[in-house]
Amino acid sequence: MLEERGRGAVLVGVARVDAALEHLLQAVMAPGGARGDGLFLPERPLGSLGAKVALAHRLGLIDDQVESALSVLRKLRNAFAHSAESASLNDDSHRTRLAAVYTDARTNRLWGPLAAVLAAQPPSPHAPLDDALRDYILLITILVAFLEATAQQLRPLKPPVVMGFAGIHKNGPVQ
Repeated sequence: MLEERGRGAVLVGVARVDAALEHLLQAVMAPGGARGDGLFLPERPLGSLGAKVALAHRLGLIDDQVESALSVLRKLRNAFAHSAESASLNDDSHRTRLAAVYTDARTNRLWGPLAAVLAAQPPSPHAPLDDALRDYILLITILVAFLEATAQQLRPLKPPVVMGFAGIHKNGPVQ
């Protein structure tokens, strides 16, 4: 993402968050079968970032602050993707939209160390790393890292009971 600026940084960053959120949801779901069920394909029920955010929140996999941050990123991505004009993270509307998200994200213990690592990077030949892009990269990095780390700690849900045509039966012990 260090090589991306403006529209590219936003689109690539949100795509990385979307993929990590999909991994999180897949971690708690039973496998979709050998051919898969296409649940996460674009025109399917979980094909949109908004649907993934809503389900992850309803399942208790993400808290209110992360749900809000992901919703802001979805709106930001849409604004950048559908704007015919040049879009910038420095635009007042985008800075205002992201301000509360950055305040929440700065409470993460990795924000400071990651900011130091980012500051130590050699300058990009494309353009200097401004504060707005730096904060955006830090936000995306933290979200992706923690979504992926959470997914690694989860196993598919196994409800205590299952409905079938013969009725409701108890599931076996969790393995």
